[in-house]
This record gives sequence, structure tokens and C-alpha cells, in this order.
Amino acid sequence: MQFETMSEFITMDGHGLYVWLSYGIGLLIIIGNLVLPLFKRKELIKSLARRLRRENNTQ
Repeated sequence: MQFETMSEFITMDGHGLYVWLSYGIGLLIIIGNLVLPLFKRKELIKSLARRLRRENNTQ
């Protein structure tokens, strides 16, 4: 499929909304899969540090 103008490329014969929405949702999912584990890792490290301090204080 060949488009003559950028506007035709963006609208994609009336299907542009669905195409670009699909790309956007896919990109958000990929970014989420990359970023969320980093936040979870930080939470895990803080939780383990608190647990270790608590265990050291009781001994």
C-alpha cells in the first residue's frame, strides 16, 4: 500500500484511528513491562532491608 501524502498515511483510508490506537496500546504495554519490574525491585529491596533491620534488632 502506497500513500501519496502524510495525511493519507495517518488516516489510512479511514482505519487510522484503529491502527494508531493499536500501536499506542502495544507501545504502552511494552513500556509497562520494562518499567514496572524496576519499581517492584525497589520495593522488594526496601522490604528486605526493613525485615533485616527488624531481625537484627530482636537478636
